[in-house]
Amino acid sequence: MSTEFILRSGGYEAVVTARAAALRRLTFEGRDLVVPSAAGEPIPDYRGIIAAPWPNRIADGTYRFDGKMQHLPINEPERQTSLHGLAFPLDWSLKEHDAGSLTLTCTVGPTAGYPFVLELDAHFVLDDGGLHTRVTARNAGDSAAPYGVCPHPYLVAGSSPLDEWILNFAADSFLEVTPDRLLPLNVASVEGHAFDFRTPRPIGSTEIDHAFTGITFDGGLARLSLRDPAGTGVGMSWDESCSWLQIHTADKPAPIPGRLGLAVEPMTCPPDAFNSGTDLIRLEPGTEHTAAWSIYAL
Repeated sequence: MSTEFILRSGGYEAVVTARAAALRRLTFEGRDLVVPSAAGEPIPDYRGIIAAPWPNRIADGTYRFDGKMQHLPINEPERQTSLHGLAFPLDWSLKEHDAGSLTLTCTVGPTAGYPFVLELDAHFVLDDGGLHTRVTARNAGDSAAPYGVCPHPYLVAGSSPLDEWILNFAADSFLEVTPDRLLPLNVASVEGHAFDFRTPRPIGSTEIDHAFTGITFDGGLARLSLRDPAGTGVGMSWDESCSWLQIHTADKPAPIPGRLGLAVEPMTCPPDAFNSGTDLIRLEPGTEHTAAWSIYAL
């Protein structure tokens, strides 16, 4: 059973696990803001994890960096991809913990397909404005390393079905993907498309598992709101380090329960960035990268 850490502030309570530095539960006045997972059980569907050193998937688990081909283990066999990085199977170590804050750390690599060494810190602060997370990666190796990161929460607006939740976020483009493997094709405008949520509207029956870009940042932050018609809601904000946003309506084949929450994943780079190079972070030895996001009740 993974060690857990509890944070409390005002009406908020957060539970973070040492395994994957995962947000297992986040509530406001007893109401779930994310889809929770059961204590002591394996993390389902990557709920709440920190995906690093890459978000989303790498096609065929292979990429070339600085002239060398690398071969990662395939952990999404149905699509033949390497999914959500290398940090999620790890037990992160405790650095600091008090009533309202927590810092966990882990070392990624060197390992098959990723012959680099990164030190990751995940810093959580819970206050009256919600849960604020900051992830810092430092290259502790002696060569440059490719890097990307994202969180993986499934947001919950309220007790109504997901189809009725009202979604709003300002992104003018999305990444078209192959239907079978969800690998990148082209960037397309959301104008006139079912994926246009620049004006608040219900999700309806739309199925989404796509990355968005052309995101509007106001005062250095982008914001997404998700509201239940009953009046409750949840919001998420993130800084300009994350110029991509993966949205997933968590559709599952019957009889598995689906559409339990909306995955909202601010990403530093798009899917398969280790191959495309798009917005891929190149971490030189001794340098750091930080990304930050928040989740809060509406």
